[in-house]
Amino acid sequence: MAENNPETHVIDFRAAEQLLAARDPQGAVKLLDSVIGDHPENTAARLLRARAFFAAAQLRPAELEFELVLEREPDNAFAHFALARTFERSGRTKQATRHFRLAAALDPKPEYLRAARFDERP
Repeated sequence: MAENNPETHVIDFRAAEQLLAARDPQGAVKLLDSVIGDHPENTAARLLRARAFFAAAQLRPAELEFELVLEREPDNAFAHFALARTFERSGRTKQATRHFRLAAALDPKPEYLRAARFDERP
């Protein structure tokens, strides 16, 4: 069994990114579990794990991870956008709209602005 050290965690994080890109979110989650277990404060690893949970349609774990990221980084536009997508997929439109709008206010990317639907009533 490999020793858990900083180099191992970096390798696991990068491998998890590759697995997620290759559409293996479960494999990514597995690798990230050990990274986060040893470094629970690692926001980048938590954000990547949240994305993997979302890709695996594990919406509640994704929601919890995105919310944890936002507790630490309330100005993270991507985390707001991803949490909004998670709420949207769960049928929670009101919560989704709120986070889409926060994402667009923090970073006016065209994708965020379209999703925010500012022209519609909340």
